Amino acid sequence: MPDSRLKLLDPQVLARVRSLELKARSVVDGFLSGMHRSPYHGFAVEFAQHREYVPGDDIKHIDWKVYGRNERLYLKQYEQDTNLICWLLIDASESMKYGSCDQTKYEFACVTAAALAYLIIQQSDSVGLATFDSQVQQVLKPSAQSGHLKDMLNILAAGLGRGTTRLGSTLVELAGRIRRRGLIMLFSDLFDEPAEVIAGLKRLRYDRHEVVVFHVMDAAELDFPFQDPTLFRGLEELPHLLTDPRSLRESYLEELHRWQEELTRGCRSLNVDLVPFRTDADPGTALAAYLARRLKK
Repeated sequence: MPDSRLKLLDPQVLARVRSLELKARSVVDGFLSGMHRSPYHGFAVEFAQHREYVPGDDIKHIDWKVYGRNERLYLKQYEQDTNLICWLLIDASESMKYGSCDQTKYEFACVTAAALAYLIIQQSDSVGLATFDSQVQQVLKPSAQSGHLKDMLNILAAGLGRGTTRLGSTLVELAGRIRRRGLIMLFSDLFDEPAEVIAGLKRLRYDRHEVVVFHVMDAAELDFPFQDPTLFRGLEELPHLLTDPRSLRESYLEELHRWQEELTRGCRSLNVDLVPFRTDADPGTALAAYLARRLKK
């Protein structure tokens, strides 16, 4: 039986983003060797984690006890001594299972998030993961260890929940769990009232996190190409609807535009990047385009 984790690490997607970097725009909480800015200097007292030694690291931070046990070099890192911390928040609600193309919204989000996790760990930064529907489902604390990626892929491969989307309360809950300031990347179709979405993002920004929202939408949701009488199957506790889509298309697209505009205005007011992703696009190209734009800012 094929390992679904391998499908998430798409070689073509990785090839498109491998030469790029993910840098923090705002100040990050930690001592840093150059890539990100930090308000702290020196080393804190509280131990946080180990990471593998790479040539150029200061050997005075090598944990020689660990070397004595397994003959591999690891550095000790401390609470204010780690690099950028990035959290990937993945919407696993029922609406994310929709897909009119080769991949569902959830699959598109997972492939893109897996590529980001790979990139972050490759640059020796820490990445954490949380999945949610109407509430937080699974949380994996940030780490920069190479084996951490396997744990993340296992969670993503577990698939979707059955719950509805309640982004506002869920983001508030996650804000309470994320103690250190860092970069938060949300993957969701944002199927909630815009005011609720913005309230949740506002809570994250209040804690001075930098926030990026990848708005993942299916091509059919955006273009509404349906012509013949169609049965639309309700998701997230909504009823099924049999209708003539041609009579609805204009009003549907108008309502979609108003919803998108409200989300855009809310994110702009909070200085949150809102990045539209279509599931009929190549995830590697879409992600690489955003990372390239980000590096120029």
